[in-house]
Amino acid sequence: MGKASEQFIRVGMLEKLKAKGWVVVSGKRCPLLVVYDNGRVHALDNRCPHLGFPLHRGTIEDGILTCHWHHARFDLSSGGTFDLWADDVPKCEVQLRDGEVWVASECGHPDATAHWRRRLQDGMAHNLGLVISKSVLGLQVGGVSYRQMVREAALFGARNRDGWGSGLTVLTALANLIPGLPETETYLALYKGIRRVASDCAGEAPRRDRDKLGDHAPPLDTLKRWLRHWTLVRHRDGAERTLLTAIGGGAEPANLAELLLSAATDRAYADGGHALDFVNKAFECLDVIGWEHADAILPAVVGQMVKAIGREESNTWRHPVDLMPILEKAFAALPGLIVKGRTGMGTWKAHTALAHDILADDPEAIVGALKDAIRTGATTTDLSRALAYAAALRVARFGSTNEFSDWNSAHHSFTYANALHQLLKRLTSDGKDEQVVDVAALRGVFHGAMALYINRYLNVPPARLPGEKGESLDDLPENDEDLCQMLLDTMDRQQQIEPAARIVARYLRLGHPVEPLVATLARALLREDAGFHAYQMLEAGIRQFEEWHGAEEGHHILIAAVRFLAAHAPTERSQLQTASIAQRLHRGGRIYEEEPEATEAGAVPP
Repeated sequence: MGKASEQFIRVGMLEKLKAKGWVVVSGKRCPLLVVYDNGRVHALDNRCPHLGFPLHRGTIEDGILTCHWHHARFDLSSGGTFDLWADDVPKCEVQLRDGEVWVASECGHPDATAHWRRRLQDGMAHNLGLVISKSVLGLQVGGVSYRQMVREAALFGARNRDGWGSGLTVLTALANLIPGLPETETYLALYKGIRRVASDCAGEAPRRDRDKLGDHAPPLDTLKRWLRHWTLVRHRDGAERTLLTAIGGGAEPANLAELLLSAATDRAYADGGHALDFVNKAFECLDVIGWEHADAILPAVVGQMVKAIGREESNTWRHPVDLMPILEKAFAALPGLIVKGRTGMGTWKAHTALAHDILADDPEAIVGALKDAIRTGATTTDLSRALAYAAALRVARFGSTNEFSDWNSAHHSFTYANALHQLLKRLTSDGKDEQVVDVAALRGVFHGAMALYINRYLNVPPARLPGEKGESLDDLPENDEDLCQMLLDTMDRQQQIEPAARIVARYLRLGHPVEPLVATLARALLREDAGFHAYQMLEAGIRQFEEWHGAEEGHHILIAAVRFLAAHAPTERSQLQTASIAQRLHRGGRIYEEEPEATEAGAVPP
């Protein structure tokens, strides 16, 4: 036994196998279990597909092979599992030659890509982390792109949960990061994102389909009025059918963004910024999976947008200072300000100064600074970029005297500002004059500025930025690899907020390439059992860092992101363990250690 002939391995005489019942031989990539049962010879991977336990230590009864580690059961004839949390056992071809048994040296599924696609659906449907992780690895080997896997998960999430959830946001945020990630982090990003979608859908009611109003779509202005009306009166069916009519009528992404942004900003900072953030993530999801799926993805955000509670209904926005009259007065002045600002458009560069003005302690002064910026030529995306930087400074200067849960308040305003900025860029992506953007869309900037005003206590007293006021960072290494490793080591310990921030500041100040640092931050996040907000924070931080093209303001944004991540690390990292098990199984490594596998001794127990 054990002698290879071309692609087959000689096992031994059939009569000898009948007498012994089973034998294990060394295949090309894994040990092979060869079994004689009920007049037939079967050959299969000897590793249980669940966690790698040697199947020859199991039992066979009535054609069912049972693994004795977690009691997964398999049809011996096909290799198919009766337990979806396991997997089908790969089989290999058996040949009988003149009374001898020969088996193919490699096992496999007849159509591996189709198998892993099916298993990915099983994993999502039953929220099985190990199945999802193994499916991602199998599909990667089969050449399936990350976009295709994200598409499978996004459409699953849109069908199997009645409304956009945090899982689809995490999936999209990670998909946005994948083009800049190494192979291992890409695998983890896909696994984590898809698993979050599956968890979101577990036990939830599926989505109920609605249809467009008809084959003829009214003008965009009419659809916009309708959508805003149905949103304000909380009529979900009307709002969804209006949106589907716009999609069915061939509305461009920029037009659809204008529709949804106008409706989403009718309520001030709705649901703490989540309503608008989810709208933006639905658009970014379609950028990844293809806009032909707009009718499946975009309606998922309407339910939350319709139900969202605006901050005009919140005590903190009405007392002791009633912010709404201040905002309404500013909104009434916007058309005139926009006209005056056209002469200065293209020359306005005061983003940093405006960001600091937005962080003032007087709401009238904040609104005045925004109006002055518009009057002097600031475009909509100039305003949203400055707002996002101001929101990042709230996080970067988050004071340690605050409660731990207050990190979320700082986080919400930043991810809201990033979402608004991305949507406003989309509105002008077709070359439209930025000062002609619908006034309704500009309201989101003022709402975000008031949210920062309400959260001013988060910076009392303000944390100091690394290197500020002459602080030296020279005690830290100079080499980029050393700094990246030091960052990972630092985030292995709790409450290392300032040390982590200093390392990132040192790295950026030395002018090292940013790509390895981004990959390190992604690795630090993906190894954790991270919460929803951590994924949002890192992705938004990287997106806004890129807006500043290497300037110091961009450094502050990444410092904000790492402070948030360090505040929430380390965790148990149980998901990383699952992902690591799947990798070891995929590479042929053993999870269960025992004596060498290849043996002729013994027989399958009865």
